[in-house]
Amino acid sequence: MGHGGDVINELTTDHREVEELFTRITELPSGDPERKRLADQVTMELVRHSVAEEAYLYPAVREHLPDGDALADKELEDHASAERTMKELEGCEADDARFDALITQLMAEIREHVADEEANLLPRLRDTCPQETLEELGDKVRQAKKTAPTRPHPAAPDKPPANKLLAPGTGMVDRLRDALSGRGKHS
Repeated sequence: MGHGGDVINELTTDHREVEELFTRITELPSGDPERKRLADQVTMELVRHSVAEEAYLYPAVREHLPDGDALADKELEDHASAERTMKELEGCEADDARFDALITQLMAEIREHVADEEANLLPRLRDTCPQETLEELGDKVRQAKKTAPTRPHPAAPDKPPANKLLAPGTGMVDRLRDALSGRGKHS
């Protein structure tokens, strides 16, 4: 995460990386512990990505698109649903009876969200937003992902200013927990 370019290039690159992780998960047999490690990695990437979108992309959507409030609210609902799924998945090991159903549900939620974002929201934003603004948003999103939480927090605020104030502290605690537990480390 953190690729360069404008906000649209940054976010679509994130989408490709998450899809690659989903593919790796589906290629492994049910119950394989590597599925859990990859699911944790997906969760970490998705949470950072979502926090950055909520802090910078959706406020820009509200500002630059005529129906921006409704679009941003729908995206936030998608995030909330996926975050609840990730929270439930976090408590499962790969051999847990619920793991396969939850990872399948998460993949479906994220794929639908990404398809809608890339087909509708991002092209409309590119058409209405000055390129300089898109570049600035790309920088802000990259910075936000560096300090964002890495674990799902479904009850956390998802709108500015509260999300921008709380995310870095929560992110620091999450990264410390990850370091101590080894979560998200490549084997």
